[in-house]
Amino acid sequence: MFQKILIANRGEIALRVLRACKELGIQTVVVHSTADADAMHVRLADESVCIGPPPSRDSYLNIHQIVAACEITGADAVHPGYGFLSENAKFADILAAHNITFIGPSGDHIRIMGDKIEAKRTAKRLGIPVVPGSDGAVTDQKEARRIAAEIGYPVIIKASAGGGGRGMKVALTEADLEIGLQTASTEAGAAFGDDAVYIEKYLEKPRHIEVQVFGDGAGRGVHFGERDCSLQRRHQKVWEEAPSPALNAEERARIGNICAKAIADLGYSGAGTIEFLYENGEFYFIEMNTRLQVEHPVTEAITGIDLVHEQIRVASGGGLSVRQEDIKFNGHAIECRINAEDPRTFTPSPGTITHFHTPGGLGIRVDSGVYSGYKIPPYYDSLIGKLIVHGRNRVECMMRLRRALDEFVVDGIKTTLPLFRDLVGNADIANGDYDIHWLEKYLAKEE
Repeated sequence: MFQKILIANRGEIALRVLRACKELGIQTVVVHSTADADAMHVRLADESVCIGPPPSRDSYLNIHQIVAACEITGADAVHPGYGFLSENAKFADILAAHNITFIGPSGDHIRIMGDKIEAKRTAKRLGIPVVPGSDGAVTDQKEARRIAAEIGYPVIIKASAGGGGRGMKVALTEADLEIGLQTASTEAGAAFGDDAVYIEKYLEKPRHIEVQVFGDGAGRGVHFGERDCSLQRRHQKVWEEAPSPALNAEERARIGNICAKAIADLGYSGAGTIEFLYENGEFYFIEMNTRLQVEHPVTEAITGIDLVHEQIRVASGGGLSVRQEDIKFNGHAIECRINAEDPRTFTPSPGTITHFHTPGGLGIRVDSGVYSGYKIPPYYDSLIGKLIVHGRNRVECMMRLRRALDEFVVDGIKTTLPLFRDLVGNADIANGDYDIHWLEKYLAKEE
């Protein structure tokens, strides 16, 4: 087991990893920008190192400074959390060159899955169902028209190196295709430094289903069930739950076993999430995230397994602590992402939190790094906390969520709490009857 882990992140995920390390008896080092000097994870860590000014490129994305912090403090491993350098193959390679363990997969696996085209090819080779579309990057209009005609409109054009909705355009007709191809390519080049795009069949009312997987790097793989992340705005997840209200036990087992086998065959090490669009009983691979997900707590709630403990165990060479038959699913869990944003316009709302009170009671978990008097800096993601609720079934979970949202108090800034109070009382949400377009349509009607 590791002696000292450096946590290369901030906010609630840094605190989440720090807690796991303490439970395992591992010393902790956190890095922080000057803007985060008063952050909770900095206060609670055994050691802290300031690595630069507020901009992420000068601090949390500064590989040189993070490696230097490891060497200064004697950290023998780095947990990257999510975001920032968590899916940076170069970072994983550099740590390996300095004999520091990256708590995550190999640089090669990060590279494969970070390239959307190569990821799709790999998924297909591993027996994972994929969305019909181009086999590689599409370079000209003639090729684009041929592919779109073969798979049928509507189609979606996506950036190969993309994410978060950038470099992504829907084409309903051939005329849309010409404009969309150029626009998506230009956006991709500006956002990711890579203008390669590819084309897929556009599914009109799909759900977003993702499967949590783990590999030991030596040919073993397991799955921890699925999460439904269909409630999204601009391709950003807002509400996640497990299990999905759209799947039955047979579908759940089928896609889970496909993913576990694929991870084993790939020789993958650590946590990963294989994401799908699901429509009319069929799953279509869209991407794999080679890291811990923001929404991992809902999986922990229904399995009783600490996924960060598991990450650390696998990275230290201890292998997986469970076999597939050991993983049991219990009840239902929902996570609401609490952002410092206007609940309707989603405009960021940095500032000082004057009063912060979290709900409690059976089945309630709040992951947050903020507190009363904390000043939210304007430089980073607006997520300030996650409310996770667990119940014996979905009905109990929804009732408990309603109660917890009523108890949650954040004063001094705007948050998305009012949105969730609306959603928990909506008939479609109560019935689990929604797709990836539902929330944007709902918000448009409310304007």
